[in-house]
Amino acid sequence: MKVLLDIKDEKATFVMSLLQRLPFVKTKPLSPFQSNVIEDMKEAVEQLNLVKAGKLPARDAEDLFNEL
Repeated sequence: MKVLLDIKDEKATFVMSLLQRLPFVKTKPLSPFQSNVIEDMKEAVEQLNLVKAGKLPARDAEDLFNEL
């Protein structure tokens, strides 16, 4: 099982040291870029679910491409 934890910066070292002492836990810190990508993807999925539920209006793909 994989778990993503959001830990305050001032407590991160402490929590990481605890986790690393457990023989059955592997730790791998995320870079700031990786963390931002995950947060952006999470937000995109939430918005897509709202569009599917009819709570947010859908946008035409052509309009999106023109905006870029």
